[in-house]
Order: sequence, then structure tokens, then C-alpha cells
Amino acid sequence: MLNLPVFPDNSPQGFYDRLLASKVDPATGKPDPAAMSAFLAAHPETAAAMTVIKQHPPTPGFADSTYWGLNTFFFVSDAGARTPVRWSLVPQQSALPPRSGGENVLFDALIRQMRTDQLQWRLMLTVGTPQDPLLDATLPWPDDRRTIDAGTLTLTGIETERAGNARDVNFDPLVVPDGIEPSGDPLLSARSAVYAASYRARTGESKSPSAVQVDGVAT
Repeated sequence: MLNLPVFPDNSPQGFYDRLLASKVDPATGKPDPAAMSAFLAAHPETAAAMTVIKQHPPTPGFADSTYWGLNTFFFVSDAGARTPVRWSLVPQQSALPPRSGGENVLFDALIRQMRTDQLQWRLMLTVGTPQDPLLDATLPWPDDRRTIDAGTLTLTGIETERAGNARDVNFDPLVVPDGIEPSGDPLLSARSAVYAASYRARTGESKSPSAVQVDGVAT
């Protein structure tokens, strides 16, 4: 899930091309505008997606961000009926304003906030129709689609990253429980393959201390 309403690319090739176009020019310290212009001309879907993204500017922190699952999945009934679904986590609180200074100010603000209160997000399911863009993560669904409040995610504690289920696991979007099936969105299979390669690389690396030490954040 991302705090973006749509994804900038609708194919692995588009994602790859965007990375190349965004490469920093050593002479200027910035991406080459001509390369990005050429990329956007070749990928109008990304240009349209960036327009949508700019209409949803980032919130001040992590606690007040909405997180979207941008790919379509199918919920499958016992009778075999397949219903297209996207989901999002909608915050139920404002964010504690970050203090200035340092690279981890948003993490630090989240830690301070959780020391005094639990944080909650509502899990909202958006039910699509066959006419909606089911295989293109750059396209939002219409605002009038039916939504279902599926429950509440509550965070009650926070701790420094360490070995365990949160760090030493491969988050594969194609590993789903019974009753949920992936759509044919090409980004799903690409994510599955790339995440597996990333996991294999990480397991061979020496583990450095976490950049965010919970106990070291000042109140």
C-alpha cells in the first residue's frame, strides 16, 4: 500500500523507463528534463496519473496519511462469483507535527504520538464493476463506487526494527488467503518477482543497526 491515490505506471516496462528517465545527471545533480519530457510523451498514462497524484498532496505525517492498495484483486464467493475490489486504510486521527532537523523527523513524530495514544485506520473496501479499469493501477475508480467498512487497524505499540516477522519476510502480493485472487494487473507478477530477488539479496547482507531507534527519540 502507498500514500498515493494511483500508481505512476501501469506496466513493468513503464516503471523501468521512468527510472531511467529520472536518473540524475552528474553535471546538474538533477534529472535531465529532456529525458523526462520524452518519457512522458511516450507514456501518457504516467502523465495523467501524475495529475491525479498532484491533487492529493502529502499529509504532514504518517498518522494522518491514507494508504491505498492500488492493484485490483477479486473476492471470490463460495459459489465462485468474482467481485473486483480495491482497498484503502483511512486515518482516524491527525498527525503530531514533526520537529525540524534530521532525516527521520516523520518517524520520530510517529514514535512520540504513539507514546501517548494508539493510532487507528479504517479498512475500506471499494467494490468495482466490470467497466472499471481492473488492470491499470494508474487509473482511479469513480468516486461513486460502493464502499464497505471492513474493520479497524489499531496500532498499540512501536519498536525498533529488528530480526523477526516484519523484517525477515518477503512481502509477496501474490500470496493471498482463500477467497481472494489476484487480477491480471501486470504489476502484480512483476512485484512478486522483484520482491523475491530483493529478499534473496537482503538475506545475504550484513544487518546494520536500524536508522530509527525508538528508545532514543526525545519526548
